[in-house]
Amino acid sequence: QVQVAESGGGLVQVGGSLRLSCAASGSIFGIDAMGWYRQAPGKQRELVAVIGRGGSTNYGDSVKGRFTISRDNAKNLVYLQMNSLKPEDTAVYYCYADHRDYVGSVTPYWGQGTQVTVSS
Repeated sequence: QVQVAESGGGLVQVGGSLRLSCAASGSIFGIDAMGWYRQAPGKQRELVAVIGRGGSTNYGDSVKGRFTISRDNAKNLVYLQMNSLKPEDTAVYYCYADHRDYVGSVTPYWGQGTQVTVSS
């Protein structure tokens, strides 16, 4: 089992910055990719950013150039630096961690989510 917990959400003005943190604990030996999704009211959950254990990254089109994902493998932490925030970035942000077991099966574990609200 892996537990995932986010922190750092809140209220920020348009154009501002915010940094989200996510900590994985429990069976951390098999943690592989970690990342962030978000879900706004009435919309589907969408990819924000993902980072592999080796540091490779992938971003959703709407955040490219504004958000940066990073991780600390030693501490099983992942960060999401969000700059130039827009009202459309308002959503609940969910962190996940993929756990790969000894036979190679991958299971995603999700956090409870943290609210980010961008006010105009």
